[in-house]
Amino acid sequence: MTEPSPLGGEILDVAGVPTWVHDVGDGPVVLLLHGSGPGVSAAANWRLTIPALVAAGHRVIAPDQLGFGRTVPTEGHEYSVDSWLAHAVALLDVLGVERASVVGNSFGGAMALRLASQHADRVDRLVLMGSVGVPFPITEGLDAVWGYEPSVDNMRALLDLFAHDTSRMTDDLARDRYEASVKDGADERFAAMFPAPRQRWVDSMVLPMDEIRSISAPTLLFHGREDQVIPFTTSLNLFHLIEQSQLHVFGQCGHWTQIEYADDFNALLARFLA
Repeated sequence: MTEPSPLGGEILDVAGVPTWVHDVGDGPVVLLLHGSGPGVSAAANWRLTIPALVAAGHRVIAPDQLGFGRTVPTEGHEYSVDSWLAHAVALLDVLGVERASVVGNSFGGAMALRLASQHADRVDRLVLMGSVGVPFPITEGLDAVWGYEPSVDNMRALLDLFAHDTSRMTDDLARDRYEASVKDGADERFAAMFPAPRQRWVDSMVLPMDEIRSISAPTLLFHGREDQVIPFTTSLNLFHLIEQSQLHVFGQCGHWTQIEYADDFNALLARFLA
């Protein structure tokens, strides 16, 4: 069941869950794990990253994570860090991938951290972007993202939170993301993921400091200085905890480093993975 797309894409059975996956290119494998905004998908999050990595000689695997996009779990599924992580590991198994470099954005960073800690033999290099995974008081921005109530106006307000340069967040983009946020019951699935009080979901994604310190994979951290969703201090803390780590901060940049500074981001990412 394949849809023609520059990014590729097909449905795979992953531990009994029909899972939408982009699997393109040849070479060392890079697994991309997207964030947790309403209407998000692998294509929306990584549309500018996937072609750059393929051009740099990588095989890129980018799934819609459990409950997002076209990956719909069985009715009554209870979302948890463990279920999202198990789904990511099962995907690698289905594709016969023993090792990959893992790139995690925001919520996806929490999954990437766990992969690098709990499945160290599967991870070559680790890249985290505005990542969850260490303690912080939930921001107003993240509370608004996880508390999203579907409407074009609410989606437009969230887009303005994600980006520093809000002129790039057009009404057309807001309508497209709104439609994605309600398509095929996506709004109901999203509402079941992070119900209030939402600080507990931040806390559930925290990896113990000793486990973070145990990560041996070379690590590259990205953060936007003006990020209103995940505070910059999270990446600073991870930088201090992970011995083999580098930190790159983009000024005049919000939560979407891979979109707001796509060319610089892709160049730094490709060089690190090489």
